[in-house]
Amino acid sequence: MLDIIEKYPILGAFGMTIYLTFFSAIGALVIGTILAVMRVSPVGVLRRLGSFYVNTVRNTPLTLILVLCSLGLLYILEINLADPKSPTSIVDNNIRWAIVGLAVYHAAFVCEALRSGVNTVPTGQAEAARSIGLTFGQSLREVILPQAFRGAIAPLGSVLIALTKNTTVASIIGVSEASGLMKEIIENETGGLPVFFVFALGFVILTLPVGVFFTSLSRRLAVKR
Repeated sequence: MLDIIEKYPILGAFGMTIYLTFFSAIGALVIGTILAVMRVSPVGVLRRLGSFYVNTVRNTPLTLILVLCSLGLLYILEINLADPKSPTSIVDNNIRWAIVGLAVYHAAFVCEALRSGVNTVPTGQAEAARSIGLTFGQSLREVILPQAFRGAIAPLGSVLIALTKNTTVASIIGVSEASGLMKEIIENETGGLPVFFVFALGFVILTLPVGVFFTSLSRRLAVKR
């Protein structure tokens, strides 16, 4: 087992998993927040568009979204997210399109987590914000969204954990993250079960502290009623 650890870049593969998780999480949070605002907007068109996005993306397999990003947008439409003249352009494009696909997919779940947080804010506070002359955007920014984020900390933590595990799907478009390396090791070496347990332990190490942290944070920042 030690020979396998020395022979293959296991730490580098988990580093790629963390890289994908970090930047995908930022993208998903930004897109998901915009979608959540659309879902609670008084404008009917925006609400329907937000609902359409969430329902469509949540019911589309992540594998299909990543294949669409890679084959459809990169190779067919030739939309490059890296310098085509770079010697690492293929690898860079695969990584960046994987981040885009993961962010787009998990934004739907971030949206629903935030919308559940919005539902925890008493309607009287929104009415009070409007009564003192705040616009819808100001009410969201100053009153509703800060409390919504506090109420959605635990669900957002669950989304982050799911995102960390779903980075394994990125291997289908050539991203060398942890699950892709595990598959390579099992194909080339004997003793697949210990290898599996090593990678499973790696994902536990990545996700367990996140769950504990977000649970503790949600308790400390919970909105007192």
